[in-house]
Amino acid sequence: MNEESHQSMQSVPSEDLDPPRHATLSAVPVAQLPGTESAGSGAMGPTGRPLPDFPDPAPLSSHGPARIIAMCNQKGGVGKTTTTINLGAALAELGRKVLVIDFDPQGALSVGLGVNAQELDTTIYNLLVERGHEIHEVIQATRTPNLDLVPANIDLSAAEVQLVGEVAREQILARVLRPVVDEYDVILIDCQPSLGLLTVNALTAAHGVIVPLECEFFAMRGVALLIDTIDKITDRLNPRLHVDGILATMYDSRTLHSREVVRSVVDHFGEQVFHTVISRTVKFPDATLAAEPITSYSSDHSGANAYRQLARELIARGGAA
Repeated sequence: MNEESHQSMQSVPSEDLDPPRHATLSAVPVAQLPGTESAGSGAMGPTGRPLPDFPDPAPLSSHGPARIIAMCNQKGGVGKTTTTINLGAALAELGRKVLVIDFDPQGALSVGLGVNAQELDTTIYNLLVERGHEIHEVIQATRTPNLDLVPANIDLSAAEVQLVGEVAREQILARVLRPVVDEYDVILIDCQPSLGLLTVNALTAAHGVIVPLECEFFAMRGVALLIDTIDKITDRLNPRLHVDGILATMYDSRTLHSREVVRSVVDHFGEQVFHTVISRTVKFPDATLAAEPITSYSSDHSGANAYRQLARELIARGGAA
């Protein structure tokens, strides 16, 4: 089950219902994010920490070299694909040139950006396992300016078996991406929900990792294993790799459970947790069905504003140019 179908089966979104009674005590700006209704810059945010101001970054005078970020969590349905699409679009809105890599055989990222990868002759799979292909011939332009895609389909599921015997098999994706690093500002890799060879390739190619984490206690159980895997790859394969941040997703400010999960994650990981949280909403699967990011499908929606804030926060943290 892909991430979008998982989200569409969840309960009614918090921001689509009447706000809790205490929220009516003060006027809430239209662009305010769920969980931050009473929080301005310096006030308490949804993660229980003072909410910093994330200003719009200065425009870039040139593009590249790209910072490569892997979107990684071995648990499925936590918002990896949704975050890759919408964070990429939000960064593109800020004038950054963004390439997103569909690295999941389910191909949800490709579908979510309006590309039918089943009809394509070459995808990321061909770049990994066959000689004679070059990444520029696989890149697809999307309807979002400054946002390009390297698509994937079910063929990618065979890649792990075929790469087992390759020399330096963990570094094949890094080699594939090398020709375009200087052409983009950010490259986002949407990993499959596993810690297999494809994910190891993504982590070996990346400078940083964003870990989307559903605000649910079962989702927290695998994070320690993921962090341990990241530490091993940093030690053995990619010394530059570090965690850019842990992103709380599917947050519902009305429930004690969501608030306790966020509090527990902050207690364990501290400043590695993004101040931005992504609330649950039916607008995300709706935007996926329309094959476009929420930033264009419903530009004024709080979900779009959340990903714009995440883009500014990532830049402010140094995770993107």
